[in-house]
Amino acid sequence: VQLQASGGGLVQAGGSLRLSCAASARTLSHYFMGWFRQAPGKEREFIAAISNAGVNTYYTDFVEGRFAISRDNAKNTVYLQMNSLKPDDTAVYYCAARISLRYSNNDEDYDYWGRGTLVTVSS
Repeated sequence: VQLQASGGGLVQAGGSLRLSCAASARTLSHYFMGWFRQAPGKEREFIAAISNAGVNTYYTDFVEGRFAISRDNAKNTVYLQMNSLKPDDTAVYYCAARISLRYSNNDEDYDYWGRGTLVTVSS
């Protein structure tokens, strides 16, 4: 499975961005999908995940209420809507796919990774 994240850019604090992750998979519903990010000098961290059919979503505490993950399996695309952005949200954002029906926020449990997209939030 090849994943391609897009939609990053420069935004002012308080602004919004929507990231997209296009997958080459013939059946995206086979994959549990997640978003992670890595800020300069920091380890990669979990942001959000969504179950295979899109019924269940999961978020890390520091984005809950601001970010929303969704998916359109017919379009083989996963989205991350980011609102009320803060300078601390500056990072490279990655989408990842897991061959499983089970939730995980551990990046080691994800099987496929796309190239990241840079999000920069200015103060």
